[in-house]
Amino acid sequence: MMRDDNIDILVIGGGHAGIEASIVSAKMGARVHLLTMLVENIGLASCNPAIGGLGKGHLVKEVDALGGVMGILTDKSGIQYRVLNASKGPAVRGTRAQIDMDKYRIEARNMVLNTSNLSVSQEVVESLLVEEQKVIGVRTNIGKTYFAKKVIITAGTFLRGLVHIGETQITNGRFGENASIGLSQSLRDLGFELGRLKTGTCPRIDGRSIDTANLEQHFGDTIPPNFSYRTKDFNPEQLPCFVTYTNETTHQYIRDNFSRAPLFTGQIEGVGPRYCPSIEDKIHRFAEKERHQLFLEPQTQDKVEYYINGLSTSLPFDVQEKVIHSITGLENAKITRYGYAIEYDYVNPTALWHTLETRLISGLYFAGQINGTTGYEEAAAQGIVAGINAVLSLKKEDGRFQNKFGDMQEFILRRDEGYIGVMIDDLVTKGTTEPYRVFTSRAEYRLLLREDNALFRLGKYAYTLGLMEKQDYDTLEKDMQDIKEGIEFLKQKILTPSKETLKFLQDIQEEPINDKCQAILVVGRDSFDDDKLEKFDISFKNVSKRAKEQIRILAKYDNYIQKQLESVAKMEQMLEVKIPKDFVFDGIAGLSLEVVEKLNKYKPATLFHASNISGITPASLDVLHLYIHLYHKKKNQ
Repeated sequence: MMRDDNIDILVIGGGHAGIEASIVSAKMGARVHLLTMLVENIGLASCNPAIGGLGKGHLVKEVDALGGVMGILTDKSGIQYRVLNASKGPAVRGTRAQIDMDKYRIEARNMVLNTSNLSVSQEVVESLLVEEQKVIGVRTNIGKTYFAKKVIITAGTFLRGLVHIGETQITNGRFGENASIGLSQSLRDLGFELGRLKTGTCPRIDGRSIDTANLEQHFGDTIPPNFSYRTKDFNPEQLPCFVTYTNETTHQYIRDNFSRAPLFTGQIEGVGPRYCPSIEDKIHRFAEKERHQLFLEPQTQDKVEYYINGLSTSLPFDVQEKVIHSITGLENAKITRYGYAIEYDYVNPTALWHTLETRLISGLYFAGQINGTTGYEEAAAQGIVAGINAVLSLKKEDGRFQNKFGDMQEFILRRDEGYIGVMIDDLVTKGTTEPYRVFTSRAEYRLLLREDNALFRLGKYAYTLGLMEKQDYDTLEKDMQDIKEGIEFLKQKILTPSKETLKFLQDIQEEPINDKCQAILVVGRDSFDDDKLEKFDISFKNVSKRAKEQIRILAKYDNYIQKQLESVAKMEQMLEVKIPKDFVFDGIAGLSLEVVEKLNKYKPATLFHASNISGITPASLDVLHLYIHLYHKKKNQ
């Protein structure tokens, strides 16, 4: 088969995963071609018009720290910005933005079209081309063949997508767009085991038909929080959202039509997202609740359409109309788009390495909903990891890349380094049978993985990969040094309840101390701020605002952070433990038969190698570690 060498990486799909994968790999110097069904729908927000949230905001910040574009696009197109859980600790806060979905899409498309090394064409991939278990290209619906060294599939909900509105079923990847049937079959033919998942979306209504007179208003933060560290002069025009509620009449309409709900009739086979149930599922599962909160969110700056957040449904269109008209403020609402459910194929992510390359076919990467995740942010995070690793893998076969990116051969974030690492490790080692989304509760080390320190955690990787400007990295390094020295100073400085100290604390409006203590304990108080820190010692006047913020946060949680760092160190030490060649896995209590089977098959040399086997959980590693210790103890007796 004749091949050309014009394309290094093919990216299939122009959603949030495809955007990050194609742009990051092009920035790293690869020649990239993006194949997408509709160029004008690159970056389309097909469900809610929002980016970020609890857990998801962490992902956006991490993608941005790695040189991704979701944060920049959000800052360019946002119409309301809020920090969720602002009253709680920094580890569980989440930045969320309502976006003008039209502007986001246009900005994303233009960014893709204006990225060097990146070309785009509007075609549908029908099949993969594979030789000797290595991907070599794709064939499209117009009969054209593209050859490439690497292929990244970011198919979203398009793989054999099926839309449900009541009894009506339409073969679509999104409402009004064709599903991808051929690619799904091609994956099956190659030996991938495909499952079926389901997600859904809410009706949209004409903004001019809403009666807002008696509705609550929710505004953005007075000082709006931006997502990208590269965003300058951030001062967006913010719009309010409106809050209303379902009622008993609403619930009765829904209950009366359970027999027509695809979710209950057996019409839908796929498993839906547990954490974002449809309204009919909520009425069924929480029958005792008298009402459910709904957010009316503007989809664009001109407020023509509103998204009814909390009313995801696949009920028939006539029932949707009755339901909406029963709700306060929506009595005369005009529906512009009906809600629907969509089923689609996915590949269980245990079929992947941590790099997101498939185990079955070399050079083939999956990112986004094809891996069983749900959400724009989860998709973007996988896209950037797949793109980075696809380029890094070129180092082994293309002289153009051999002297780039230092000694980095693959990009895998540990669970203590980022929520991206947590998500991918969860997917690859545990798999999923339902749409997976990120929560702060999924991370064992969430005090280390805050939104506010994403750049400090991941900036070094971005710089090594050529995805951060030297000026930005120099500034980051100075901040990191200032933070380190600041914390050391506060730990070494001892305060005593002398007259001088008590007067100083009184002057800065701080409570007095009764005993001798480290200065870090005072700086860690909730009442402490940047101005007080500068008065505490003149050296802090030369520290940047973001460095001062880190110093105050680290001071407040110092003891807890140190404990988590110790836990991480123990884990790293544990992963270095070698597994004896004659070690017997069979019969170990606490290991499932599946885990034992995989350990016997792959014969890992160390616990680190074992951790990279799909299905080997942290709990399994703990058990192995214990039994290896007992093995050596018995040997030495």
